[in-house]
Amino acid sequence: MRLSVLGCSGGIGGSSHTTTLLVDQDILIDAGTGLNELSLSELCEIDHVFLTHSHLDHICCLPFLVDSVGWMRDRPLTVYASGATIETLRNHIFNWSIWPDFSEIPNVKQPIMRFREIGLGEVVELQGRRIRALPATHTVPAVGYHLDSGQGSLVFSGDTHVNDDLWELVNQIENLRYLIIETAFSEKERALADLSLHLCPSLLAGELAKFRGDAEVYITHLKPGEVDLTMQEIERHVQQSPPKMLLNNQVLEF
Repeated sequence: MRLSVLGCSGGIGGSSHTTTLLVDQDILIDAGTGLNELSLSELCEIDHVFLTHSHLDHICCLPFLVDSVGWMRDRPLTVYASGATIETLRNHIFNWSIWPDFSEIPNVKQPIMRFREIGLGEVVELQGRRIRALPATHTVPAVGYHLDSGQGSLVFSGDTHVNDDLWELVNQIENLRYLIIETAFSEKERALADLSLHLCPSLLAGELAKFRGDAEVYITHLKPGEVDLTMQEIERHVQQSPPKMLLNNQVLEF
């Protein structure tokens, strides 16, 4: 499997794009502003979108994706998410007031887009590639994902706070090569991290102390104005093998 980072920032500005991870050419993990990096023909190749949760920075380009290329495709775009996330999207985005409900266009039996609920621990297999929903701790129902090619694995935490349940599962993965975990705030915003259920460097250090693997660790969801500060604080708090910053256009193969 080949994961291409189209967006990994906690905000926008300049070259910063919000969370958008392309797996091979046909699977998307979240649908943030990074989708702007793809051409129309590349957008057409996306068949599956796995959402971590309903927050705007992770779903904002999904309505544009289906509207832009849905009519060019001969099969529906499948959106995988928790039941709660799907309900939020139906009620607040694809509700005919904010955006058309493409799960009913051109008709319910043959829609341009369809939703498929994925439960915690459930595995979706797509041509030998396995994608499993992992627990996340956030202000809205959320998940992370475990991607397994059979030869190697990658875990993406999604937006999360302190999360013992995640590590119990991650530590059982024998072929884990990459771990992508968020750190949204610097230390001065520790209270905000706790309130919004995100990580800051000291919380990240506590979480990584629970990790028993030797995978490469990458940090995502950094705020554009605090990237250098937060990474410096991560280096101070995570003494052994400090994580690296995930970068736009980076490619991870496993």
